[in-house]
Amino acid sequence: MTRSRGFTLIELMIAVAIIAILAAIAIPSYSEYVRRGRITEAISALSGMRVKMEQFFQDNRTYVGACAPLTVAPKPDDTTNFAYTCPTLAATAYTITATGQGGLAGYAYSIDQSNVRSTVMTAPSTWPSSATCWVLKKDGSC
Repeated sequence: MTRSRGFTLIELMIAVAIIAILAAIAIPSYSEYVRRGRITEAISALSGMRVKMEQFFQDNRTYVGACAPLTVAPKPDDTTNFAYTCPTLAATAYTITATGQGGLAGYAYSIDQSNVRSTVMTAPSTWPSSATCWVLKKDGSC
């Protein structure tokens, strides 16, 4: 009497189905985790820039001229994830914005002289916007 060894087709199909179900759950969660990790790049740069802007203001009594190269508060260098701009520079007011690029297109974070942090999300992002904080998670929490 000979004994068969190995797996049947049904057993292999069940194993493949289990792996597919686990992948369908894990891949979106991992992608979201990576996205949240990349957002910290913008938040870190904006927080650091705020300190530099206040230092520039203490030295010059104006924000005009900040964000220029070779000052104490140069604009952060653009990265693969975010482009940084200083769209508002007035004597007593400023706004610094980090706009998402590539996989973070549609994400925009900003900070101003009063430390008001805001988030503006546009398509293709499905996250909510906020006028009072930096949105860090898909559910809109800050």
